[in-house]
Amino acid sequence: MKLLDLQNIYHKELDAIYGKDEVNSFFYLCTEHYLNVPRIQMTLEPEFTITKPETDTFFTVLEELKQQKPIQYILRETEFYGLPFKVNEHVLIPRPETEELVDLIIKCHSERSEKSQIKILDIGTGSGCIAISLAKNLPNADVYALDISKEALSVAKENAKLNNVNIRFIEANILNEICHSALDAQSTYDIIVSNPPYVRELEKQEIKPNVLDNEPHLALFVEDNNPLVFYKAITNFALKNLKENGRLYFEINQYLGEETRELLIDADFRDVDLIKDLNGNYRILKGKRF
Repeated sequence: MKLLDLQNIYHKELDAIYGKDEVNSFFYLCTEHYLNVPRIQMTLEPEFTITKPETDTFFTVLEELKQQKPIQYILRETEFYGLPFKVNEHVLIPRPETEELVDLIIKCHSERSEKSQIKILDIGTGSGCIAISLAKNLPNADVYALDISKEALSVAKENAKLNNVNIRFIEANILNEICHSALDAQSTYDIIVSNPPYVRELEKQEIKPNVLDNEPHLALFVEDNNPLVFYKAITNFALKNLKENGRLYFEINQYLGEETRELLIDADFRDVDLIKDLNGNYRILKGKRF
């Protein structure tokens, strides 16, 4: 079957769901992933044909896309901060907003990392995208990554190996005081960073079906009556386990920016800043332990 004919079928079946541009993006991701055929080759060879088994694979992907399964889960891979990552249903698909958080930390600490070793803890690591990107871009960083999910840590360990970085992984629940005691044994950190669950149940109607029906709710949602539960636990932990002048970084719920900011101020953190993402939403919070 000709690839161009197959692309037309994708548009016919999917444009109403995703729009033409996104369908094109899906199709080219598939041609590169399954065929190692770059987009330009379709332009240069409009008669390019594929075998029946290859065609069957594309039709299987088409059916999954019609069910609004994320393309990253179908291909079982994605890119984050210029690095390759494996993903599956046990971890969140990394977002561009989280890349902004990673970029901020790298820019704030790259000079210090070149001069001496800094110790970093990523809480709720999921796929490992934050911890691994920091380890890759901050020379001499000693990076720890924590998650409650054994399955998520398995993915994160695979990604650390894929990107050739050394991360110390910890399976623990940050909401459990026993976890705090275990981490105390690792001494103190220069940086603690977290993108914890922060979407309230009442905000579910804002979530697209491809996210709601596929991504792990454990990593997404919190109860309406205690939406800052993870931020409170991590802030209390940071008070004991950040070095003097150590930095705490959060990705946050855009609707709860002031409440989360007050949490750090009440805990006597200094230089507390709310930072907007590229979409103009308050998405990052940082503070310094005094």
